[in-house]
Amino acid sequence: MGRVAVIVPTLRRPEGLAHALASLMAQQGVADRLGEIVVVDNDREPSARAVTERFQGQAFPVVYVHEPTVGVASARNAGLAATDAPLIAFLDDDEIASPGWLAALVATQASTGADVVFGPIRGRAPEAAADVRPYLEAFFGRAGPASDALIDHPFGCGNSLMVRATALPGPAPFEVRWDQSGGEDDALFAALSARGGRYGWSAAAWVDEVAPAHRANLGYALSRAFAYGQSPAQAAWAKRDITGVVKWMAVGAVQLAGWGLVALPLTLLRRPGRARALDRAARGLGKILWMPGLEPRFYGASELQRLDRAGR
Repeated sequence: MGRVAVIVPTLRRPEGLAHALASLMAQQGVADRLGEIVVVDNDREPSARAVTERFQGQAFPVVYVHEPTVGVASARNAGLAATDAPLIAFLDDDEIASPGWLAALVATQASTGADVVFGPIRGRAPEAAADVRPYLEAFFGRAGPASDALIDHPFGCGNSLMVRATALPGPAPFEVRWDQSGGEDDALFAALSARGGRYGWSAAAWVDEVAPAHRANLGYALSRAFAYGQSPAQAAWAKRDITGVVKWMAVGAVQLAGWGLVALPLTLLRRPGRARALDRAARGLGKILWMPGLEPRFYGASELQRLDRAGR
């Protein structure tokens, strides 16, 4: 399939970006395949330039792109515009790739013929409270089959390899209307599934994802769980599948009621299982309150505002 480019979108995470780039410079078995690492600085000002320049001239070429339109879809599209590589890998700026990460993704794509290949993620939340840390590390992680295989559903863009011709059609395949809330990968994969796209799992393509302090808490995880719950009803609405919307809302009502009853005593008693029960209840609530305008804002302007407040 030719050369691979790795796209790393970043927004004011200099330490995380440095760890991600260091892990990419340590990749093994891809000397003849990894064409360039594209860092997309999604800040209003070019705040990631200095970190990026530290890695230029090392093991693999590094391309710096400044995309001042703040939003996750805009950042990914800007990265794609900076390379013509036929294979595109995505690594987030809070992820650290294992040395064989990219080689494993490439090998799995070749053996399965999948349009998109995903790998496992080991969640890490070192700053989380001890009683919810196991839940949070599982929440930020990703598990799958014990060996390489075709799978029947996609995951998120982080730690993935995509065949550009089939999975990323056109100059801007990520819909910018998802810039602020996320979900741009859900829309991309829904369209790919409708075209008969195939997904693969690369069991050896490990990355670590380190949750920063502002995310390593139950409140943030539950807001993300709510957003995840919204996805199936929103997808049905996008297809004007009213029956599907009603079905998912009914599923959500049952989920909210059942897990809410489980979560209540566990929360009152502060038992460890409360986090998982609250997560499932939040996903149920998301299926009910799926309507446009109710999506939580995790990216784009809202994240930039949070960073501005933290900086002050």
